[in-house]
Amino acid sequence: MSAPPLLSLRGIFKRFGAVQALADVELDVHAGQVVALVGDNGAGKSTLVKVIAGVDPADEGVIAWEGRTVQIARPHDARHMGIATVYQDLALCDNLDVVGNLFLGREIHRAGVLDEVEMERLTLDLLDTLAIRMPDVRLPVASLSGGQRQTVAISRSLLGEPRMVLLDEPTAALGIEQTAQVLDLVDKLRERGLGVLLVSHNMGDVKAVADWVAVLRLGRNNGFFDVTSTSHEQIISSITGATDNAVTRRKTPGWEVEP
Repeated sequence: MSAPPLLSLRGIFKRFGAVQALADVELDVHAGQVVALVGDNGAGKSTLVKVIAGVDPADEGVIAWEGRTVQIARPHDARHMGIATVYQDLALCDNLDVVGNLFLGREIHRAGVLDEVEMERLTLDLLDTLAIRMPDVRLPVASLSGGQRQTVAISRSLLGEPRMVLLDEPTAALGIEQTAQVLDLVDKLRERGLGVLLVSHNMGDVKAVADWVAVLRLGRNNGFFDVTSTSHEQIISSITGATDNAVTRRKTPGWEVEP
């Protein structure tokens, strides 16, 4: 692409005591692009997300935003640049309704009183823009399905008009219909021109919405693949570090189950 990446990481290192969590990691995410970050448990995916989000700053390395070197030392730095993060735990308040959760900490006041009418209007406008179907924005979040809760968390991250969204396992523990709802929303984010970094263990989800796949293995880069031209087996082999496994054997000519 002619334009510089929205986010570019080079030589990222992160250590926790004696544990080297990330070593010389590189990653590019362009605007209007979904990059899936995949890897086995302990590969360093969550650590890398926290580095980008400013929760656990990198020990070494260069971070560039639209071609300009920046420092992300705290979450405020990431938010100021336009990076929003939706963690797996969602951090929603079950006793509040959808409107209350979206505007929690950024409530709109008029004459010293909460402007509930304006916040509800903005909530409905945002959900409509994203084609999100919600039975009632005044329902407590505790009464919503897992997929609806996830869409509320993602929608809340968009109120600050970010340029990039980090999604940490957004479809974990969701059913088929709920997963489809969340993946549709990821598509909408791409259509709006946002850069999306999607952490996922589900290769079906990755193949459905990602443009590129970045593989981490033991805290290091182990492949960057174009989803349209890369097989499921190639990505699995990169994740596991093995070329011989049950998935690849099934694709070998002449493979058959012993009687």
